[in-house]
Amino acid sequence: MLQRPRRRYEGTAMGSVVLDLQPGLGIGPFSLGMPICEAFMQIEQQPNIYDVVHVKYFDEEPLKLDIVVSFPDHGFHLRFDPWSQRLRLIEIYDIKRVQMRYATSLIGGPTTLATFVAVYQLFGPTFPGIYDKDRGVYTLFYPGLSFAFPIPAQYTECCIDGEAELPLEFPDGTTPVTCRVCIYDSSTDKRVGVGALMDKASAPSLPAGSLYMEEVHAKLGQELWFSVGGQHIPFGSSPQDVWTELGRPCGIHQKQVDQMVIHSASDPRPKTTLCGDYFYNYFARGLDILFDGQTHRIKKFVLHTNYPGHSDFNSYIKCNFVIHNSEEVSTKHSITPSTKWDQVKEILGDCGPAAIQTQGSRSNPFGSTLVYGYQNIAFEVKFSLVPSLLPFICPPLWWRGLRVDEIF
Repeated sequence: MLQRPRRRYEGTAMGSVVLDLQPGLGIGPFSLGMPICEAFMQIEQQPNIYDVVHVKYFDEEPLKLDIVVSFPDHGFHLRFDPWSQRLRLIEIYDIKRVQMRYATSLIGGPTTLATFVAVYQLFGPTFPGIYDKDRGVYTLFYPGLSFAFPIPAQYTECCIDGEAELPLEFPDGTTPVTCRVCIYDSSTDKRVGVGALMDKASAPSLPAGSLYMEEVHAKLGQELWFSVGGQHIPFGSSPQDVWTELGRPCGIHQKQVDQMVIHSASDPRPKTTLCGDYFYNYFARGLDILFDGQTHRIKKFVLHTNYPGHSDFNSYIKCNFVIHNSEEVSTKHSITPSTKWDQVKEILGDCGPAAIQTQGSRSNPFGSTLVYGYQNIAFEVKFSLVPSLLPFICPPLWWRGLRVDEIF
């Protein structure tokens, strides 16, 4: 959970924030389909508005449930698909805490109740909605937008199973008030609402040629190649080769010390931790490239999965890698970010004991990870807190030789 120190600026009290509503597209600065890193960028740029942010995820199985970015002061969630880490659904669960602007009209917030009558007058006629008798909720649908209204028990006869009449007003003259709003991709005919209907929302399709979630194929001990751009980067390439293929790196990081040199007993070089190696950081590709400080040739690739709960979360976009253990390109012999550790061992075989990677509780409150080494590849693995569940791969550290000190 990420929470900023409490700061309250003038004009940002609960319910006073006004966000532009675009049905089927998004709300305020948050657009459906945006990667989670872009959402955090918007949050960082407006700290006076989004000063309390909660990040929720299922630590035991991070690919099972959504990654949820929640704004409790403003009453809405951003739900990100756990695999692609793209925004699939915006869910407003407390309409009194946020005011929406559609065209030139306002709805929601503490002063403008989002009643059925107000919604119908603002958004216009639509088809009859769906009444969920188990939840006692009537959902009204527009393209890319739905409103849920609780129906009191004494008025359930106003609605019937399946498609229901529009309950504009109850017999006593009152009108239901919105309890939940969902904003979702309108390119399909799916109806998204509360309960099981929420699972129908999906992120919009990526545009043709998009590099986001591009498959990056790795041939152990040989090269990386990129499925969309078609670039091939073999081991031993120079910085000039990498610039030509991938463009300017997002950052260059000098590796000051080599913390694993003490383990390289067979290495005849003097045991010094000083190191001249350097990384090219491609944060937007989820990739680091390590160059030898003397030869200036590639000696290692680092591919990041960007799982929440890892100390590097949100530093990199997720790398959609496919690691091939044989010349045959098939899913049976491939390792991806969703591969569990027992499946890795089935493909690569068992390995020796793991090295423990930790930064201390202050630098990394999420705990330590384990690094398992194979020939030409190593995996940083985060174990679940539940012993019966298997770990997921964090960044795989891929190196050319067998020396242990090449791992980090």
